[in-house]
This record gives sequence, structure tokens and C-alpha cells, in this order.
Amino acid sequence: MTYAELDDRANRLAHALRGLGVRPGDRVAYLGPNHPAFLETLFATAGLGAVFVPLNTRLAAPEIAYMLDDSGTSVLVWAPELSETVAAVGDRPTLRHRIGVADPGSSGYQAVMARGEPTPIDTPVDLDDLCLIMYTSGTTGSPKGAMLTHGNLTWNCYNLLIDLDLASDEVALISAPMFHTAALNQTALPVLLKGGTNVLVSKFDPEDTFHLVKEHGVTLVFGVPAMFRQIALSPRWATADLSMIRILHCGGAPVPEAMIRTYQERGLTFVQGYGMTEASPGTLFLRPEESVRKVGSAGTPCFFTDVRVVGPDLVDAAPGEIGEVIIQGPNVTAGYWHRPDDTDAAITGGWLHSGDAAVVDEEGFVFIVDRIKDMIISGGENIYPAEVEKVIYEHPAVKECAVVGVPDERWGEVGRAVVVLRDDAAAEPDEILGFLDGRLARYKIPKSVVLIDGLPRNAAGKLLRNEIRRRHAQ
Repeated sequence: MTYAELDDRANRLAHALRGLGVRPGDRVAYLGPNHPAFLETLFATAGLGAVFVPLNTRLAAPEIAYMLDDSGTSVLVWAPELSETVAAVGDRPTLRHRIGVADPGSSGYQAVMARGEPTPIDTPVDLDDLCLIMYTSGTTGSPKGAMLTHGNLTWNCYNLLIDLDLASDEVALISAPMFHTAALNQTALPVLLKGGTNVLVSKFDPEDTFHLVKEHGVTLVFGVPAMFRQIALSPRWATADLSMIRILHCGGAPVPEAMIRTYQERGLTFVQGYGMTEASPGTLFLRPEESVRKVGSAGTPCFFTDVRVVGPDLVDAAPGEIGEVIIQGPNVTAGYWHRPDDTDAAITGGWLHSGDAAVVDEEGFVFIVDRIKDMIISGGENIYPAEVEKVIYEHPAVKECAVVGVPDERWGEVGRAVVVLRDDAAAEPDEILGFLDGRLARYKIPKSVVLIDGLPRNAAGKLLRNEIRRRHAQ
């Protein structure tokens, strides 16, 4: 697809959406894997001055329903792979239209688009106007919608163009899902802004990756550590021709140094960064020229972003001293959708608090050492224990529960539920796991359950998660 074709289709879809009543500020959601329709819907929505809401295809129907209701989405564009989920979502209070990408009927994607005009609508928007709502897993049990403005996305793209030195002949392989911030904002949009080519893959497969790299002359590959780990374990790894790749860009979870060196030993430039959805997401970046000398570091601040590592008193930590990463810049979120208290808690004095701990070396390179928050990162997906625990508590036999991360060779870490049963109840671990199926996305469901007599708490009744990890995270 050429840029002219993308422009034509996005304009036609924008006219069609306006015909359905979409106006500036209204929300349009997309539920589906990587596909041109994803980007067409994004640009059509933005062209109207409306707000794009990308939805995670791995979520269960109740989770999707919550996000549709919370965002007040009026139009949902959905892919055929998600037909069962869309059916299970049912009628929603604000959802007026559903457009199936593969629906051959008059209300289907192609028919709706065909009724639109090719001329641009070009609704005026300011940099501070809201462009998309990207949901992050909720630390208090419900996902929060990070509000990203047109300015947030634009400045994040500028950071990437500088830090990665993208070229106009870049060919980026995007098999990580674009409903996540890194694949969309760190890869697809900067490449489009530079005039390069995106190769969209609906589902990652390590063997297909080798084929696609050769077929399309791929120069840039983004992935999470679990993806790169699978590529390196492939039987084709030792002999595959990867000479056309300029940069392998990894993020979304801690990257083991051993894996970085595996790629470097093949003569490949393997770089990593650190970010979060609320920062659009670029925060720290280890640039290619430093990728060998500073292997394992998350790098230094992106060009148009300020990053500090501070102690509890908000004074900058000394080199080698652990502190919290805080972020400021034009790429930082305007806040959480309809959650002013959460916004105020996360952004204080103009600085976004990450909840992640790090140390800075004498040269200013940042090394992420731990997570202050209790989040589990499994294969690049963020899992918040409170969200999982909330659903486990719905099981009639459960009295108390806590979810912690345990090491996993394939995914880095996975969830383990530590459960206390009610005195008059009985349940087996497999039964509890089965109860979660359909209520949570599969990647959020713990891989194991441990039944114990009681959870450790302090004098104030607060759960001692560190003690739970010490006892049960092996």
C-alpha cells in the first residue's frame, strides 16, 4: 500500500465515520491484530479530531466491555478473529455502531469506506488535543486509560527519529501488537513519519520472521524479549542471512544481558530502551553506538525528554544509589481518562513517577534494577496482581489471595496465586485456574496456585508481599 492509497482510504473512512455521527472528541475503538485497517482507523479518527482507542485482543470480553464503557466509545471497528469476543461484549450504553473489517454487508468496513469521500476533512487540532486513549492494567483492579495527545505522539516520534536515526528507506517488521504503545508509537508511527515501510504481521512466529526479513529486505525489527529469545532458539538462527538488518530494537520488559550478547555475537546492532505507556512511551534509550560498551543499560534520556533518578525526598540519587525513575517532557501523558485522583498521584510537580527503581552510573547511563510497583512482566505483557486478585476473590471458596511473579524460562516471569481457602470450603488449584478462564485474558491467568493456611500481614493488616515472594516465588 502506497502513502497515497493510505491517505485515500483514511479520508474515505473519516467521511464515513462522520456520517455515523462521530465528532471531535468522540471515541472510536479498534479491536483486532495488526492490519492496515488499524492504521486507517487511527488516521481517520485523528483526521476528525476524534479519539482513537486501541483494544488489547488478548483480553476477555468483560475486560473489553469495561474499556468500551469507561471510554464512552461510540464506534467499534473489529476484526473477524475477534467475532466471539465482540458478540460476548453485548450491547453497551454508548456503543452505537459496530463495523466488521471482514463483514461483507452494507455495514461492513469496505462498504462503509466506499461511501466516504476521498477529500481530506482536516479538522483543526492542537498539540494539546487528545489523540488516543491507551489502557494500562490497573494497580487497583481496573485498567486506566492513559490520555495521549497529538503533541505527545509527535514529540515521541521526534525522539525516535533522533535516537535511532531512522532512514526514509527503513523497512520495519512489526509483529508485536500495535495495541501496545511500543509497536505503534515507537515503531509504526516514526517509520511512517520518516517515509519508510511497515510490514505488518498479525501474529508473531519465529520461523516466519526469518522468511519475512529476507522477502521484504527488513532493516528494523522491534520485539519484546520473549520474541527475540524464540528467534535465537530457532534451528535457523545460526545460518539465516540477517545482514540487511540495521537495528534490532527491544523493549517492553527487562532484557537479559546474555540475550543481548547472543545477537551482538552475530554482528547485529541490538539496542534496548525503557519507557511506559504514560510517556508515549519513550523515556530512556541505549543508542546503537553505545549498545556494546553499555550492554544491559536502559541508556540515557531521549532527546526531548528529561529523566531523573531520585530518592524519597526527590533529591537526585548519587551514582550507584538506587532511586525512582521520574520523567518530564512533551511526550508525557496529560493524565488518566476520568481519573483525576490517579493523575494527581502519578504526576507531581510536573514529573511523572514511574514506580520503577534504577541506578545511574558516573556517565549518566541508567540501569533499571527493580520494580517498585508489584507489576509482573510476562512476555512483554504487564500483569498487575490487584487486577488478577480481584477476579480470584470472586471464587466462592477463596478467603484470601495474593499474586506474585515467579521466574519462567520462556516468558521471563509468570504469575503464581497464593490462596487461602474459606474454613468451610474446598477447592483444587486446577479448579481455581479454570474459574479464571474467560474472566481474564489468558496471559493474566496465573500458571500455578499454592494453597496455604494464611497470608503474612503487618500490624496494620497490610499484606507483606516481599515475604510472600520470599516464601513462594521459587
